[in-house]
Amino acid sequence: MKARTPNIALATLFEETGWSRGQFMRAVARVGAEVGIPFQYDETAVPHWLAGTMPRKQVRPLLREALARRLGRPVSDYAAGFSETPEAAQHAPDTVAGLADLGSADMDPSRRSVLGAGLFSAAAVIPGWPDVRDRLERVQADPYTRIGRPEVAAIAAMTEHISDLDDKFGGRMARPMAAAFLVNTIVPALRATASDEVRSAVRSAAADHCYLTGFMAMDERKDGLAQRYYTNALELAGAAGDHLTYCTTLRGMSVQAVDLGHGPLALRLADAAAAASPQAGPRMLAFLTGQQAHAAAQTGDRKGALLRIKEAEVAMDRAESRARAFGSYDPSALNYHVGQVRYELGDVAGAIESLELADRLREPAYRRTRVRYTAMLAERKLEIGRLEEACVDWGRVLDDYPQVQSGRCDERVRVMLSALRPHLRNAQAREVYERGRPMLRAS
Repeated sequence: MKARTPNIALATLFEETGWSRGQFMRAVARVGAEVGIPFQYDETAVPHWLAGTMPRKQVRPLLREALARRLGRPVSDYAAGFSETPEAAQHAPDTVAGLADLGSADMDPSRRSVLGAGLFSAAAVIPGWPDVRDRLERVQADPYTRIGRPEVAAIAAMTEHISDLDDKFGGRMARPMAAAFLVNTIVPALRATASDEVRSAVRSAAADHCYLTGFMAMDERKDGLAQRYYTNALELAGAAGDHLTYCTTLRGMSVQAVDLGHGPLALRLADAAAAASPQAGPRMLAFLTGQQAHAAAQTGDRKGALLRIKEAEVAMDRAESRARAFGSYDPSALNYHVGQVRYELGDVAGAIESLELADRLREPAYRRTRVRYTAMLAERKLEIGRLEEACVDWGRVLDDYPQVQSGRCDERVRVMLSALRPHLRNAQAREVYERGRPMLRAS
């Protein structure tokens, strides 16, 4: 029998983590749990892997991501000893071709569940503004197709329409439409012959569409998929010279990271978004610094969080218009951020006060936001013993919930049912619980 070659690369990474074998296995299991991949190994597998036994193909990404999160940098198959060929030796992918493949898989129901199981990487390399500026210049134009401003306007109008549907009904309903439009209309437009002005405009419109599609994937809790759409949006925005969409996308990636509990990554992304935004107006400044405050609070940076949230409040006061812009950032959204900062810093009662104010200021059209944030308000109230008030809020959640197709809203209802289970002797709690349980099964 041929002796196995020890995996020196994996052994080096493992030693660098400082983990015990059990800690390594628990970290890998946590990553697997995020995407629903059962992990049945115990710590006795570690010496076998270090000795050269190759982990199963399904398990390798879990190992790489666990190591990456611990070490704070990406870990490739080559770096972990799972491949003999460095990724850098492979040809750089065609951004537009990759976008076509991603959208095609996303619009195919038979492939969507596999695609959605992709891992969210807490150590992903985020391309900086200088890195993405010239990335798409190698795309070959189609000499038989030419586009102009009307085609760009049509792409922008369709993205706006899908965004409206997403606001009202959630990402699960609207995202397949967005993926189909991406493949059938946007990808051919990116390859079409056009003037330099139109080429930049179509890349900017495509970046905005990718950002929206990534947001909807995140709303479904397909976080690895969302990260891929967001990265494409960054590349397209950079190629278009579109600072606004580039910064908005970085900020969206920060929202995703803070939602998943990756505070340091969320803060890094929020800071990068703010740094890349030239001459931001007051509303854009509030949009960016509000997210910086939330991320800083999650990392425990009390001073930084309070400084940023004050900057956001001052900027919002200076904003001259409440027109829909920058992801609809308005006084309601700002008060949500104030509430999140207060909660992360331990002021639960203050967080409730801010979330209630955000609720009063919120535009009625944003049903999904109302479901999520009202549920969060109820959770905070229950945390300090205000059960009956929490039940009233959860009742409002259930009024809207059947009309929203959203993985993040599903999460909040699951949390509601779990939180109410110990209180079923209370008639009000039991009524809300019994009302909500069949709704979640139906979802």
